[in-house]
Amino acid sequence: MTPPSTPSTPAAGPFAGSSRLNGIRRAVELDALADRPQVDLLVIGGGVTGAGVALDAAARGLRTVLVESRDLAFGTSRWSSKLVHGGLRYLASGRIGVARESAVERGVLMTRTAPHLIRALPQLVPLLPDLLRPGQGALIRAGFHAGDALRLSAGTPGALLPRMRRIDAERTRRLVPGVRTAGLRGALVAHDGQLVDDARLVLALARTAAQYGATVLTRVRAEDVTGGSARLVDTVGGHELTIRAGAVINATGVWAGEVDPSIRLRPSRGTHVLVDAAALGHPTAALTVPVPGSTSRFVFALPQQLGRVAIGLTDEDAPGPVPDEPVPTDGEIGFLLDTVNAALSTALTRADVRGAYAGLRPLIDTGGGSTADISREHAVLESPSGMVTVVGGKLTTYRRMAEDAVDAAVRLRGLPARACWTARLPLVGAPGHRDSRPLPERGVPASLLARHGGAAAEVLEAGELTPVAEGIDVTRAEIAYAVTHEGALDVADVLHRRTRIGLVAEDAERAAKAVEEILTECQES
Repeated sequence: MTPPSTPSTPAAGPFAGSSRLNGIRRAVELDALADRPQVDLLVIGGGVTGAGVALDAAARGLRTVLVESRDLAFGTSRWSSKLVHGGLRYLASGRIGVARESAVERGVLMTRTAPHLIRALPQLVPLLPDLLRPGQGALIRAGFHAGDALRLSAGTPGALLPRMRRIDAERTRRLVPGVRTAGLRGALVAHDGQLVDDARLVLALARTAAQYGATVLTRVRAEDVTGGSARLVDTVGGHELTIRAGAVINATGVWAGEVDPSIRLRPSRGTHVLVDAAALGHPTAALTVPVPGSTSRFVFALPQQLGRVAIGLTDEDAPGPVPDEPVPTDGEIGFLLDTVNAALSTALTRADVRGAYAGLRPLIDTGGGSTADISREHAVLESPSGMVTVVGGKLTTYRRMAEDAVDAAVRLRGLPARACWTARLPLVGAPGHRDSRPLPERGVPASLLARHGGAAAEVLEAGELTPVAEGIDVTRAEIAYAVTHEGALDVADVLHRRTRIGLVAEDAERAAKAVEEILTECQES
C-alpha cells in the first residue's frame, strides 16, 4: 500500500497532532496509559535508534509507546563525533554493504528528513612530509575518490557534497589557520555531513513521533520485560503500571543485555576532547590526521557550535559494567592531543582542554580481536521471550535500523502496519515539515536557526533572545522552549541534552542559575 503523504494522527486526546513534549503532556499520557494499557508496540530506549523506531511505528499507524529510564539522548547518542558519515572507512576495510548503506542514509538525512540540522563539512588532510608515510597520500586520494563514487551511487547531489579535490597551501591555511606550515604542500579535501548536534536529532525524532501519535515518556523504567509486556515504573511520581504490547522492541544500545540477557555486546569507548576554536585559528574545515601505523584510522579536529573544536576519537575496549556516563582516560586524552599536534603549528597542551567526553559503541560481541575491527553492521534479534532487540549500527544509519526492527516486529507478531515511509518524512524543523513557519527578515541569531531550523519562529515566541550567560550563544528563549516543547524536566536536561552548554563544566556553572530560573517560570506558568 502506498502511504499517504501525511498519515493522520489519532483523533482522540488533547495532544493529537502536536509535537510538544513537556511535563504536563507526560503526566496526562501516563494517566491515559494506565486507563488503556494495551498498545501495539512498546519501545524501550530513548536514544537515536529508539526514537527512530517510535517514529517509524507511529507513522505506520501503530499505537506506540516509547519509554526511557532517564532522558532522551542520555546515552551514546549524545557522545558522537556529530558526523553523518558516508561510509568511507567501511569501504576501505572491504565492508561494501555497510558503506553503501551509510551513504544512502546520509543522503536521506541531508536532502529530506533533517537537512536543517546538517551541513557539508570539508575534511582536510594536510600534505606534510612527515605526516604521511610513502604512498599514503595516494591511498587517501583513492579513498576520497571512492567516497565520491559512493555519493553518486546514493544519489546525493554534488552541489550538496562537493567532490574530492586538492587545494594549495594558502587555501589550506584559510580553512584551518592552525595547521603547520613548514613543508606544507596543500591538502586533500573531501566533504561529509556534520550535525549541529547529535542530541537535537534525537529530539527531532521523538517530537515527530509524538506528532504522529506516539506516547514518549522519559523517567519511566521498564522492568520484567517480555516479548509482550513490561512493568513500567514512573521514577518521578513513583507509580507503576503493567503494559501489554503486541510487540516489544529493545533499543537500549549498550544496555541491551540488561533488558535481554540473551544479548552479548562488546562495548567500545570513543573519546573526544574539547578545545576553544581560537586555539586552531577558528577553523571552518575538519583537520584530518592519520593515526600512526594505521591505514584506516584518523583523528579529527571538528569545528563545533558554541565556539569549540572537538578532537576525536578513540576506539578502546570498555569491558565491565556499563556506566551512566563513561569517563575518558588520561591515556586517551594524551593520544588525541599527540596525534593532532603532529599537524599543528602550535601544539595543544592539557591546559587547552576545556572538556572531554566519551561514548560507548554497542558493538556485537564476535569474539577476539580489536574493537576497531568489529563490524558496524546492525542486527535485529529475537529473544526466547519474543522480544525484538536492535543492536550495533551507528548514528547515521538509525533510520534503516528502525525500519528493520519494526519490519521484524510486524512480521513476527502480525501487527497491522502500513509500509515504512520514513525516508520521505521531514522531522520537526526540517523544510517541508507541516509546522514550519516563515521567519522574520532579521533579528534571528544564526546559531538559533542552525539548531532549530523551521521551528525557529516558534522558539522566538517562547522568550527573550538575550544570551543565557555571557559568551554563550544560547538564548533564554531556547531554554524556555526546551521546557515547553522539548520535554526537559530539570536543569540537567537543559544543560546536557537540549543544549550542549554542559560539555564545558565552567559554562554549565555560569548558565545554571539562569536556566533554573527559566525552568521554574515555565513550570509554574
